[in-house]
Amino acid sequence: MGIDFDPTMTPDGKLAAFESKTLEYRRDLSSKDRIIKTLVAFANSSGGSLVVGVADDHSVLGVGDPLVEENRLANLVASGIQPMLLPETEVVTVNERALLVVKVYPAGRRPFYVASEGPEDGVYVRLGSSAVQADQWQIAELRRQATGVVFDEQPNLQATGGLDDAAIAAAFPTREVTSVKTVLNLEVEDQGAIVPTNGGVLLFGKDRERLFPDAWVYCGRFRGKDGMDLTDMQELYANLLELPDMVEEFLKKHAFRGADLTEWRRKDDWSIPLDIIREAVINALIHSDYGQRGGPIRVAFYDDRV
Repeated sequence: MGIDFDPTMTPDGKLAAFESKTLEYRRDLSSKDRIIKTLVAFANSSGGSLVVGVADDHSVLGVGDPLVEENRLANLVASGIQPMLLPETEVVTVNERALLVVKVYPAGRRPFYVASEGPEDGVYVRLGSSAVQADQWQIAELRRQATGVVFDEQPNLQATGGLDDAAIAAAFPTREVTSVKTVLNLEVEDQGAIVPTNGGVLLFGKDRERLFPDAWVYCGRFRGKDGMDLTDMQELYANLLELPDMVEEFLKKHAFRGADLTEWRRKDDWSIPLDIIREAVINALIHSDYGQRGGPIRVAFYDDRV
């Protein structure tokens, strides 16, 4: 793989690219701790490029002896990062000066960590243009990614209430409940016992609210445009398949309804795009990271926007 560092310059002779989630500049290798944390964060996130020989204002300073600096960096990585990280390095000439470009690709042995800080305190991830210490939920997610096990299909050993067969039958009226559980991986065998998966609990678990306290939707209707005057609110607790319909009912209660008579049958014409909002709600429910504690999905209806 090649290095995707962009050496485009501005008219005043500075690098045009700004530091970001996947790019960081360093003047030299003197800030060893910061460099190690940056490379660890790249490896635990989306990868990235560390460019050595660039000033804070993006001026190209270059490195004295690229081969010596490359060897120093290799020693830093070997002694400072666990498990072993294998970045790709390249010397790039910009304005007749040599820059050392270090590319880190996402690897499968996550989480990587700063060796001197240990596997619990030394894990960093990339947040914007900074390396930040990962919390226990992020570390757990990195470990899941390393094993290749999808969160939804992991057994939930705390789900003592089991699954709601009646809710499954109502959602899939033409299918056998047992077949639905198998096809959708709603249950798995763990040490000889059949237990619900995380996905099964989220969809049909009887103790969903206890195990996933963020798996609900808050709806609010605000008068005006600034969100200061709350006129109606509702907390929606249900399995994930039912929540989009419940959100739609709340929105309809506060939207204006007209009639479209251009076709043979009358069709309701709502003042807000319900289909688009419904798709956004479904996407939010599907893509939420229920493995971390945070907050519910929030739907806010203002006079001029949803």
